[in-house]
Amino acid sequence: MHPAYSVIFFTVSSGTGYGMLFLMSVLALIGRLSVDPWFTWPSFVIAFGLVTLGLLSSLLHLGHPERFLKALTQWRSSWLSREGVLAIATYGPSGLFALGWLFFVTDAQNPGPIVGLLAVATGLLCIATVFSTSMIYASLKPIPQWFRRDVSTGYLSLSFASGALLLGAIGAITGATAGFVSAVALVGLIVAFVIKARYWRGIRNALPTVTAASATGMDQGARVRSLDLPHTEPNYLQKEMGYHVARKHGDKLRRVSYVAGLGVPVLALIVGLGSGGGAAIVAAVIAAVSGHLGIVVERWLFFAEATHTVTLYYGAESV
Repeated sequence: MHPAYSVIFFTVSSGTGYGMLFLMSVLALIGRLSVDPWFTWPSFVIAFGLVTLGLLSSLLHLGHPERFLKALTQWRSSWLSREGVLAIATYGPSGLFALGWLFFVTDAQNPGPIVGLLAVATGLLCIATVFSTSMIYASLKPIPQWFRRDVSTGYLSLSFASGALLLGAIGAITGATAGFVSAVALVGLIVAFVIKARYWRGIRNALPTVTAASATGMDQGARVRSLDLPHTEPNYLQKEMGYHVARKHGDKLRRVSYVAGLGVPVLALIVGLGSGGGAAIVAAVIAAVSGHLGIVVERWLFFAEATHTVTLYYGAESV
């Protein structure tokens, strides 16, 4: 599939924002979310800003952005529509949770039942929204690289890890979290890339699910190839769904993702947890920046390595 930059930005940006909101809701419920305004204000503003920018970016990917309201009416059958409805619905309880925490909570250990309920609703809606985003891809059977259970777990874990990395950097700069969020980010990042490694290994070792023979209704053992292409120049389907990245280039980019998304952040977080002051701040910022770079590369590969079965009619032998 063609890796559209608007979709890459949307999934990474909104995923980080929802990851931050989810983690803040959990921290509020266990009494570990700081009430320091120097931490809470930028955290909530950045989280909502990333979510909003991501959603606006997703509109650019629609064929007719001005008709986005129509996309929300198909929630019974479309994961894209469900994602849009949930994303809008999340603003309500999460906005009230933020306002309650910023203006009414003075003791992190006793936020009150109303703020607690809003935190629960925020966390659940964040999970549901990111899950719906992942299911836009994981529900597509014609794309074997996406029609997998670990696509959803990968999206959810990377959303949590990226949100924790950014929240940990804000906490280190303001001195509000005392390394707790950075420790959570460290664990979350390792779990996320374990899931991602399993996904990459799975799509590499997977046997072809559809061949040119089966797509044309012939015997599976038959060798079918196109004698001539349907037309003389590439069309929309070939450009959007026939994008191909060489295996050696994909392997190189995977190594970049591992180093930037896992290796550097883990090392920086360990250094930050073992030190204090300016060193801890620098380490947390490096971890957040490098981690997001690695996730951007991962997301580019997620789209670039996906192949639609329609390519069988344009020369591909199997998918």
